[in-house]
Amino acid sequence: VVCLVAYHIFFMLFVWSYWKTIFTLPMNPSKEFHLSYSDKESLEREPRGESQQEVLRRAAKDLPIYTRTMSGAIRYCDRCHLVKPDRCHHCSVCDKCILKMDHHCPWVNNCVGFSNYKFFLLFLAYSLLYCLFIAATDLQYFIKFWTNGLPDTQAKFHIMFLFFAAAMFSVSLSSLFGYHCWLVSKNKSTLEVFRAPIFRHRTDKNGFSLGFSKNLRQVFGDEKKYWLLPVFSSLGDGCSFPTCLVNQDPEQASTPGGLNSASKNENHLFPAKPLRDSQSHLLTDTPSWSETAAKAEKGKVGMSNPALTMENET
Repeated sequence: VVCLVAYHIFFMLFVWSYWKTIFTLPMNPSKEFHLSYSDKESLEREPRGESQQEVLRRAAKDLPIYTRTMSGAIRYCDRCHLVKPDRCHHCSVCDKCILKMDHHCPWVNNCVGFSNYKFFLLFLAYSLLYCLFIAATDLQYFIKFWTNGLPDTQAKFHIMFLFFAAAMFSVSLSSLFGYHCWLVSKNKSTLEVFRAPIFRHRTDKNGFSLGFSKNLRQVFGDEKKYWLLPVFSSLGDGCSFPTCLVNQDPEQASTPGGLNSASKNENHLFPAKPLRDSQSHLLTDTPSWSETAAKAEKGKVGMSNPALTMENET
């Protein structure tokens, strides 16, 4: 009875999280990131280069954007005609820009991003527990199979196949689940591991990491009672994310292409939280940047976007 109850609990949680991962639609950037009709016309009229970047800078001046391209330009999607929010990428399979895109998963036939990343993690966790439970309960009969302790029926081949299938899936799922647990602890996506986010002053692979506890809360939320359930509880809106004070990593490239290498030594103020404080309160308990210094710097340049402020300084 205990085994049957445990089996059905793992099975229901596995199916529930799998269902939510498949049928939760990926979130796309909000309307404020889409170019207006006049901006689109201006962008089409202007030749490629600095003139187009000037149009994009005007469109993005009030947006909470901190990352850039390799050349230091505004990240823009030609297919969706929008300024890309931080951690947003265009999926070639879905043909859409996906907020905090991790990857497109063929196993769920869906993009894994901000809206369903928690469900994907729970799907991996419960499928792993499900396979481990089956392998553990089937082990004694698997041993009897090899010691000729089972009756000579066709059922013993089913037992052998079930154990091998559960054991092999357990091995593959444990490595995948462990990898995504590491990603959560570092506040990274799969795409950001292969290409570190580039901020206006330099590349920083840990630019969005706030520490293990806050990284975990950003995905699972503040309410611990919802952590193990496939219900959406992630913090933020997917368009803006808190950032840490970026420190130079000696293992990384010094600066993105097209930027002045002397800017490495400049003491730029870089906010540790997005402009929308009401949508993400991860850093309210331990602020890591100076409010007064940021206001003074803002007054000098007169811009609301810190990434663009640094661009005007260079």
